Amino acid sequence: MSERGHFRGGGRGGGGGGHGGNRGGRGGGRGGGGSGGAQQGNQAHEKPKKENILDLTKYIDKQINVKFNGGREIVGVLKGYDQLMNLVLDDVKETLRESRPNLTDLSPTIDDDGNETTRSLGLIVARGTLLVLISPLDGSEEIENPFQQQAEE
Repeated sequence: MSERGHFRGGGRGGGGGGHGGNRGGRGGGRGGGGSGGAQQGNQAHEKPKKENILDLTKYIDKQINVKFNGGREIVGVLKGYDQLMNLVLDDVKETLRESRPNLTDLSPTIDDDGNETTRSLGLIVARGTLLVLISPLDGSEEIENPFQQQAEE
C-alpha cells in the first residue's frame, strides 16, 4: 500500500501544496492526454474491408436447404443474414430423422406411405456457427448416388 501513490503520479499532498493542486499526473488516465488517438486514426484506413465468403443476397426471399452440425436439416425462405452467417428463415420445415444407435445412418424417417416426416417451425434464426451446408432449392434435384453399388439379385 505504501507504493500506491507512486504508481499514480505521486502521493497525497507531497510537494504540490495539498490535494487538488497535483491531480492527473501526466495525462495518461481517464480523459487525459490524447497520446494514442493519432496512432489509431492512421491504422483504421489501412485495414482491408472484410467481405463475406458467400453472397446470400441472391437467395433472399427464395427457399434454401440448410444442414446443421448435429445432423438436423431444414428448408425455409431466407429473409435475412449477417456477417456471422446467422440466418433468418421463414416458413421453415424440419425433416425429422429417426434416433438410431448408429449415428452415421441419418436417413429420413419414412412413414408407411413413403413420405418423410416433417414438422413446421415457422420463423427462426439459425446460428451461423452451426451451419454445415446452405443450398438453394431452385435448380437442384435429388439424384441417385452414383458411387453406391447396386445390390445384385
